[in-house]
Amino acid sequence: MSEKEYLGLTEEERRLYKKDKTKKVNFSLNQTAKNAGVKNFDRFHNAGYKGLYNGETADDIARRKGLRYREEILDNMGSEELSANLFRIDQTEAKLKRDNINKEKGANDTHYNVGKIVRNAIKQMDGTMPENLHTPKKSLKSLGKQEKQQKLVIKKS
Repeated sequence: MSEKEYLGLTEEERRLYKKDKTKKVNFSLNQTAKNAGVKNFDRFHNAGYKGLYNGETADDIARRKGLRYREEILDNMGSEELSANLFRIDQTEAKLKRDNINKEKGANDTHYNVGKIVRNAIKQMDGTMPENLHTPKKSLKSLGKQEKQQKLVIKKS
């Protein structure tokens, strides 16, 4: 996608685009983490969230956002928050590979530290901390369902 195309997207389209990228990068991170000795992926992912979200776990974030049990956190982030997480995930994977991390504790510590560094970068730029960013009114999952329903109505017409 070109910069011009991206700039023409609505916030919902940007969210969808970034969520898709985040899912792909997260899949790759999981493979790298597995190679680094990670067995407890919940703990590993929570380490990254804790670094970026000032100690909050995935469950803490979901609670703060008012999400239902097992509702996807990424579906309930705006594009700015997704970008921060995408950067955290991408940089964690790069650091795990670059530093040849091969122990679960080292991988967890790396994910936490990268999250903390991303948080500090946001702070240094006088940015809004991820936990203070607006939670969109509609999740990407519900927007997808709406879109499917609209297409069915149009098809039937």
